Amino acid sequence: MAEEDTYKTISGASESIYTEKRSKFIAVAFPVSSLEEIHLLLKEYQNKYYDARHICFAYMLGTEQREFRANDNGEPSGTAGKPILGQINSNQLTNILIIVVRYFGGIKLGTSGLIVAYRTAAAQAIAAGTITEKTIDEVITVLFEYPLLNNVMHIIKKQPVEIMSQQFDMDCRMQLRIRKSLMPALRNALLKVEGIRVETEEQTAI
Repeated sequence: MAEEDTYKTISGASESIYTEKRSKFIAVAFPVSSLEEIHLLLKEYQNKYYDARHICFAYMLGTEQREFRANDNGEPSGTAGKPILGQINSNQLTNILIIVVRYFGGIKLGTSGLIVAYRTAAAQAIAAGTITEKTIDEVITVLFEYPLLNNVMHIIKKQPVEIMSQQFDMDCRMQLRIRKSLMPALRNALLKVEGIRVETEEQTAI
């Protein structure tokens, strides 16, 4: 069975408003790619809705969906962040942050009521956006001498490769990105040419 090399996220920010017993839930969903980005968005919304009773959130990061967090921000444990995260998981999304801002309407919703409200608010925010499928890509750096340029270009033109950077001198360097499942074939084709060296992104990362 081929290794999965796609993931689902949202294509852009989306927002919805849900009301339950006069409590207003403002839910916003964002595509994100780093903890730094998440922290900036959380700070922005905490400042924007400084007068709200609760600003709860959940996020999922990474194509393997192993980096996540759910935050109740003062609501009873498990009644806010977990239902939000549950909607992220049920839609099989990653690289996403959902923030739900609650303005208390004076009527307590109870534990089950809160779970339903936060789950519904998160679901509506996702539904208001567009879910998109993206490929998991890998990056390699190809090193070779200038006389081998035609060989390299001949191989690249046969594959759906993105040239991220290139430097042509006597010693040439190209940084290439390709879908993960196609990387072994590209690497093997390049290494068949004597004089070409291939380095992974991790080896060349600063």
